[in-house]
Amino acid sequence: MPSFFEKASYILHGRRKGRPLRTGKTALMQTLLPRIEINLEQQSNPADYFSGKDIWLEVGFGGGEHLAWQAKENPNVGMIGCEPYVNAVASLLKHIDEGALQNIRVWDDDARIVIDALPDNSISRAFVLFPDPWPKNRHANRRFIGPENLPKLARIMKSGAQLRVASDDPTLQEYMLEHLRASPDFKPAPDTEHGMRKTRLDDWPATRYEIKELAKKRPNWKGPEYYVFIRK
Repeated sequence: MPSFFEKASYILHGRRKGRPLRTGKTALMQTLLPRIEINLEQQSNPADYFSGKDIWLEVGFGGGEHLAWQAKENPNVGMIGCEPYVNAVASLLKHIDEGALQNIRVWDDDARIVIDALPDNSISRAFVLFPDPWPKNRHANRRFIGPENLPKLARIMKSGAQLRVASDDPTLQEYMLEHLRASPDFKPAPDTEHGMRKTRLDDWPATRYEIKELAKKRPNWKGPEYYVFIRK
């Protein structure tokens, strides 16, 4: 019988590692990550790491500041963070270590593998914040929020669960909003303009990337957009 990884193999696009890590982050990768990483060979159902808790999922957590904030503010929620970029994982580990956070599990590979492993109706909230826009038309199938992955998210999300999405790229904004609105599994959240908001919700802190881009004050740039949809 084939193993889970043989059945769920994906091509992962984008870089895996950037600049060499500093000594402190290297140590966290060696000591903290093995204690909190998701191991699907030992625990085939990632939800089992959080027995009895609501579970939230963040796909592509970047520097980890949003995920760490949510974990701190919601200690009774189990947080699953997916991010294949080594430097980003190391950044999140620093947040976890400094905040003594106990409710985060990390998957440092393709998020789709964990999504496939999660059972139906197991996620109470999901975040996809400022994903890679893949702006070229020939790369459109690599965009995470689209016709391939929305049904996968819908399967694991509970009825009434929130899906929060954000982007500052005009091409990706149009693409994601089109597919979110067309999805038979999701509907726009109340207090949105057909799913779109111009500002974040109060419990939605800015990411490091977002702060950096907003500081540039680029001409003729309409800025980030925020989408909130509900699993039907």
